[in-house]
Amino acid sequence: MRIGELAALVGVSTRTVRHYHAQGLLPEPERLSNGYREYRMRDAVLLARVRRLVELGMSLDEVRDVLADDRGRDLREVLRELDDDLARQEAAIRERRLRLALLLEDGELHPDSAVSPEMAGVLRDLTGGGSKFAELDRGMLALADTAAGPDGREWMVEVLRPLAEPEAAARVRDLYARMDELADADVDDPRVAEVAADFAALLPAEMVRAFAEQADEGPYLDGMTPAQAEVLRRVRRC
Repeated sequence: MRIGELAALVGVSTRTVRHYHAQGLLPEPERLSNGYREYRMRDAVLLARVRRLVELGMSLDEVRDVLADDRGRDLREVLRELDDDLARQEAAIRERRLRLALLLEDGELHPDSAVSPEMAGVLRDLTGGGSKFAELDRGMLALADTAAGPDGREWMVEVLRPLAEPEAAARVRDLYARMDELADADVDDPRVAEVAADFAALLPAEMVRAFAEQADEGPYLDGMTPAQAEVLRRVRRC
């Protein structure tokens, strides 16, 4: 059969057949005396298998590996790995759809609408009170929650939850108020060192280490005044 007949039989285009030839997935048959390639049934079977593996989500490199070692055990191993990848993708999609459903149920979208319900509860307890710095911190925490994966979001909630307890939350709000007072202060204001020391004493060690891993001019400092940014830099160095 000719290349067009082969392509029609398997349900692909002639361009795809030529591409698979170029990628080494499908051997090119010998040409007849008239210059035409003559494909046989074994070529159709191999082409159909390549098409099926690609439809399952394999890359062409993975397909090539399977075809290079045509034992059933190797194929099952690759398929199991593919199945695991698809399961992870399904779990991620389910979580995203759940968060979207929560947004759609919300009658009025607000800054916490994009975060997980657990983080939203922590933020409400932690950053209430009308502080301008608290509002900035709330936005950055919401951004971090949204950008993090499932494990990262769970970690953030667990680290922040103790700070949302009444006694700790009162200390946090006091520090937010003191940060507001530093809005117009110089970086060498003695209150900068005092607030930094109190923040470092209150924040969990895991959070301080996370601060330390960020660059001094990272996005977390955007929107802060020089004195406020200096407080955070000093916390990171504690």
